[in-house]
Amino acid sequence: MRIIGGTFSGRRFSPPTSTPARPTTDIAKEGLFNILQNMMDIEGAKTCDIFGGTGSISYELASRGAADLTLIERDQGNINFIKKTAKELGIEDILHIIRGDVFKFMKQSTDQYDFIFAGPPYALQNIDDLPMLVFEKNMLAPNGIFVLEHTPRNDYQHHPHFKRMKNYGTTVFTFFTNAAE
Repeated sequence: MRIIGGTFSGRRFSPPTSTPARPTTDIAKEGLFNILQNMMDIEGAKTCDIFGGTGSISYELASRGAADLTLIERDQGNINFIKKTAKELGIEDILHIIRGDVFKFMKQSTDQYDFIFAGPPYALQNIDDLPMLVFEKNMLAPNGIFVLEHTPRNDYQHHPHFKRMKNYGTTVFTFFTNAAE
């Protein structure tokens, strides 16, 4: 696992081999951030990484200047790794780790974020609830972007907030926006 761009570009980390997470591949992550750079200004952004896994997306966001990072993860092994890595990078003051269930967090959330990323387990039965909850709970700031990582078997092109989709083989990123009226 490596950080693709920004201040920490090229830094490598070895997540625990026992992690239940499926980290986003470097190729897919590089593609994702190339698209994001053309859609938003990450510098100073308030972000939320649900299904945080090993923290890879949050490190990339921090490296590119995000100012406030919230990460939701339930696995204690992953959380320990994220805390260790955040300390090594010197970002522990801007990274807020919440241990718990993503759906419970989303249903109770009152914050708005400029960018939300969800990289759930591909076999997640209620994956379709994620876009619904983001918009139902008003989690996305005006002009904010929500990215859902999923497999090609899911299709969100008819969602009212759908913006675009990018396919990287077995990894698909669907971009949703909360365009200001």
